[in-house]
Amino acid sequence: MSVILGFHHIAIIASDYAKSKHFYVNILGAKILAETYRSARESYKLDLAFPDGSQIELFSFPNPPARPSTPESCGLRHLAFKVQNVENAVTYLTQFNVECEPIRVDELTQKRFTFFRDPDNLPLEFYEINKHLC
Repeated sequence: MSVILGFHHIAIIASDYAKSKHFYVNILGAKILAETYRSARESYKLDLAFPDGSQIELFSFPNPPARPSTPESCGLRHLAFKVQNVENAVTYLTQFNVECEPIRVDELTQKRFTFFRDPDNLPLEFYEINKHLC
């Protein structure tokens, strides 16, 4: 028996807090739950939520070190967002000049998906939850 109920949040440290805040709030549509400036750390903490209750904590820190994400590095690989229709999601992102990879089909689940990047080049994914390729 597992005591884990699911994921509550993921945390992201942004190199440019304002740019990342704009991306996650104004482009991806996250709702701001709370924004706190922690003067002792010279850091913002922005709590964001999506309609299903999943959350992102967006942080700013002075001079954070870069983290390699490609080639595929050990550690967290990417963050996948659930969408109803991957083509509509891609069309939406292109309005904001966010480039997406070609839509592919997961060979194991037959679900459609695509990858794109946040302002810090972190790999993000749109994963279609309701459609199946026939």
